[in-house]
Amino acid sequence: MDPRKIETLRAIMKALRTPVTGCPWDLEQTFETIAPYTIEEAYEVADAIQSGSRAELCEELGDLLLQAVYHAQMADEEGSFTFDDVIAAVNAKMIRRHPHVFGDDEARSATLAKGFWEDRKAEERKLKPQQGTLAGIPSALPGLTRAVKLQAKAAKVGFDWPSVDNVYDKISEEVAEFREAPDEKKAEEYGDLLFAMANVARHLGIDPEAALRGTNAKFERRFAHIEARLAEAGKEPKESNLAEMDGLWDEAKRLGK
Repeated sequence: MDPRKIETLRAIMKALRTPVTGCPWDLEQTFETIAPYTIEEAYEVADAIQSGSRAELCEELGDLLLQAVYHAQMADEEGSFTFDDVIAAVNAKMIRRHPHVFGDDEARSATLAKGFWEDRKAEERKLKPQQGTLAGIPSALPGLTRAVKLQAKAAKVGFDWPSVDNVYDKISEEVAEFREAPDEKKAEEYGDLLFAMANVARHLGIDPEAALRGTNAKFERRFAHIEARLAEAGKEPKESNLAEMDGLWDEAKRLGK
């Protein structure tokens, strides 16, 4: 088998899922049990991109591709669709949504309008059973990302703040409600506050997930500095105190600038 061919990967996956001779763990899996791995692999691709390592990206893309093959193999076993159907569907969709590339001369000469992809998706949804304005946003998306997408869809039909200043006011309102909420309501009010923060990110064109990942990375760098400086003094963080660590945190901030 040629290791560079998709057919080889499909054959491997089929062998793993073959009763009796296959892998016991793979044979036990279902769409539901594999779904978390699919999401995890997508995040690992994003991490590889952020790291700048193309070798790591190559490996992680392979892991993500395996997820598509895995789901398609299980679908093939139950007779719902095959990997070839998956390829055919995405090929047709890409051609359908890019008439300026694959269409006739008139379509190819047209300028691609902003939002064309979303407009084409909306046209395709009209051909499906009637759904609400907010339909079609996967519930498995990260919360902040899904919040932005929900807000963007609502905004398209006019349900949106006219100015980002209104969103700032809403954030202040939600902070006050969160502080005053009883313990049993804290989680709900915290969710409202995060939703408002996602809304201001949308208005300003900020990806909230990317922003939070950046802050996480910054926290890791600064805390690593604290650990390194304490290690120079022969100590661990648990042997320090908040005042000392806070001073080292400020030092890390200064060095970072």
